Amino acid sequence: MTYPKGVLASQQIEALIADGAIRAPDLVPGQVQPASLDLRLGHVAYRVRASFLPGRARLMDRLPDFHMHEIDLTNGAVLEKGAVYLVPLQESLALPPGLSAVANAKSSTGRLDLLTRTVTDGGTEFDRIAPGYRGPLYAEICPRSFSVLVRPGMRLNQIRFRAGEARLDDDALRALHARTPLVDGPAVIDDGLGFSVDLAPGEGDLVGWRAKPHSGVIDLDRIGHYAPRDFWEAIRTDSRRIVLDPGAFYILVSREAVTIPPTHAAEMAPYLAMVGEFRVHYAGFFDPGFGYETPARGVLEVRCHEAPFVLEHGQIVGRLVYEAMSETPDLLYGAGIASNYQGQGLKLSKHFAAP
Repeated sequence: MTYPKGVLASQQIEALIADGAIRAPDLVPGQVQPASLDLRLGHVAYRVRASFLPGRARLMDRLPDFHMHEIDLTNGAVLEKGAVYLVPLQESLALPPGLSAVANAKSSTGRLDLLTRTVTDGGTEFDRIAPGYRGPLYAEICPRSFSVLVRPGMRLNQIRFRAGEARLDDDALRALHARTPLVDGPAVIDDGLGFSVDLAPGEGDLVGWRAKPHSGVIDLDRIGHYAPRDFWEAIRTDSRRIVLDPGAFYILVSREAVTIPPTHAAEMAPYLAMVGEFRVHYAGFFDPGFGYETPARGVLEVRCHEAPFVLEHGQIVGRLVYEAMSETPDLLYGAGIASNYQGQGLKLSKHFAAP
């Protein structure tokens, strides 16, 4: 089947599953999203001594070089902070030659600083699936701030499928913004749509959260269960600036409310080194319909690197790359599907109770 150029929509993903191009046994409700498919953990995790890419080999052929021990996830198991694990996923692919894919951590995964990347046989890049790839998928998981309890079937990452080149250049992005305003203010368009950080004090001078270095285990099945104070330190300021500590992980929020029209999807691109000593977000997906009916700001997952860095209100910290959809999805973010983050502001992952 030939697909129009662009990111595949929910109904097209379902057709791929029906045709066997995506092998997803016992698909569960909500697994197909407007422009992506959630990927599920299998029943075993391999503790490895280092992150690696298989290169031209099969991943399982390279595993003995790095394998430490095997963990049965059937009844739940803890993945410890600072360790690296490989988990075979329940889904596999047999893509037609014209389709490629890109994977990413889900929103709740990123907000826990749970580094989760997809690996393929013969892979030379994380999260990138070559056109026509046929084979298994694996999740590399490295909990960075909190140890987590996981079980088979949990959905930590997601995959998006593309036919041809879907990315909008700056001229096309300006034209889209003229038709459908993409931010609630001036649009900074330069290799994508720029966005800035909001450090204007909110209620109680709260502008963000910093992960505590020593905390308990988070069971990823527990929603709205944990008290933020047990895992997070509130960041407050009356000066519209904060100093990022090297090695620390922060949850902040964008100053702009962002809109993704139903005809497009977006991806938050990794920061440029020139911006500063930090990384913003794990290049997350924004689905068609995000912020379209209810304004929503982007939550920023920020990790500071080598040196303390002053972050000021309104400072540009990243950019959104927009892509055209192959078709308008039958499901839209926050309309056709429920979401924990529609209309969001500064918000921790769904596992935490309201502060």
